[in-house]
Amino acid sequence: MGRKRNVSKYNVFKHSVSKHNVSRRQMLAISGAAASFAIGGGRNAAAQAAKRIERLDPALDQIIDPSEPIVDIATNLGGTANVEGPLWWKEGGYLLFRGTDQKRWKYSPGQPIAVFKENTNWANGLTRDMQGRLVACEALTRRIVREEPDGSISVLVSSFKGQPFNRPNDIVVKSDGAIYFTDPWTSADAPGETDMTFAGVYRISPDRSTLTLLVDDFLRPNGIAFSPDERVLYINCSARRHIRAFDLAPNGTLLRQTDRVFADLRGPEPGGPDGMKVDTAGNVYCGGSGGLYILDPSGKKLGRIVHGFANTANVAFGGDDWKTVYFCTRTSLGMFKVKIAGVPVPVTKKT
Repeated sequence: MGRKRNVSKYNVFKHSVSKHNVSRRQMLAISGAAASFAIGGGRNAAAQAAKRIERLDPALDQIIDPSEPIVDIATNLGGTANVEGPLWWKEGGYLLFRGTDQKRWKYSPGQPIAVFKENTNWANGLTRDMQGRLVACEALTRRIVREEPDGSISVLVSSFKGQPFNRPNDIVVKSDGAIYFTDPWTSADAPGETDMTFAGVYRISPDRSTLTLLVDDFLRPNGIAFSPDERVLYINCSARRHIRAFDLAPNGTLLRQTDRVFADLRGPEPGGPDGMKVDTAGNVYCGGSGGLYILDPSGKKLGRIVHGFANTANVAFGGDDWKTVYFCTRTSLGMFKVKIAGVPVPVTKKT
């Protein structure tokens, strides 16, 4: 763990880095962060006034009170890359997340945000394995790593068939210990000759002996999450702005014939699918046009959290009862309370 230091609620992250997205077929650098939204110091009054919970279906009332406040924990965090990778660490009662630099930051409710680790190699997606160890997608080193209790790093995978990954982005661990992750191209530079020619979604077997390419026809695979019973795997395509769903085969691979569009999150307002989480009733939380959507297990839009920022970069459940939703935007960290607990991390082992 790196040296901690406190920062004020409205302080700006230093040494910010840029994050850009590239589609698979076009292989063009697309700058997605800086042009879409910026906060110029302090609160944006219009954005704050716009905060609201939109009920799109009466079933939303079973999940969240429409009058529930949407709280800004920290804004004006600066930089052109997303504030990303929120992960609740229940034993410590704190949230970890990536800043716009290479640092990992820590938020403990009621305390100032502090640096948790100085250099994470741009670790984006964060989760925990069945033993409670942190598992991360390191974008800079293009690898999947596991952090041991003593802080040492184990590299789980860094290439597929001899080629380095693109930029591993988001990750989830199944209750049998298998690890699933997305690998879009998210560099500002065009891929080189030794790089992948596709953006993939992969599975690492529970014994770490086998790496399987599950699907390679996404333009920009991003967020990834399981249904509570782990029979369905949801994967975002940020380029097409929708969520696809796949049923799982007994061996943990995808039944490709079940591939379907679970939800279309396009719209006239800024924002699209990025990180994604699921609650214990099977409702899916994912960013889209104009805010953070809550979808039922069939993909129906039940409501939208309009938080006043131009995108929802990622989301995590937390709190002692897993009923606090933390969300990251490009420059902020926020939260709101819900009535149904999220799937815990680490996930409960299935019998």
